[in-house]
Amino acid sequence: MDRELLRKELLRLLENETGVPRAELPDHLGLREDLGLDSVDLVSLVMQVECQFRVRLAAEELTALKTVGDLLTLMQAKLAPASAAA
Repeated sequence: MDRELLRKELLRLLENETGVPRAELPDHLGLREDLGLDSVDLVSLVMQVECQFRVRLAAEELTALKTVGDLLTLMQAKLAPASAAA
């Protein structure tokens, strides 16, 4: 799936989660520091991502997520095999 389409969907999910509308979501933004997500917010966001895209994100993968770009890259990697098989 195209990174920009993933970014738009992630932006929508974040706005639903936080209630804060955002015009953009650059890769360098920190999930905790810049977006203000705590551990409960992150778990909820991950659950929404898993449900929306029908992927599973392992706990060890989640510990490496620091920025929006990290999450987008992980989502692309998870969705790549499904796209190739279709």
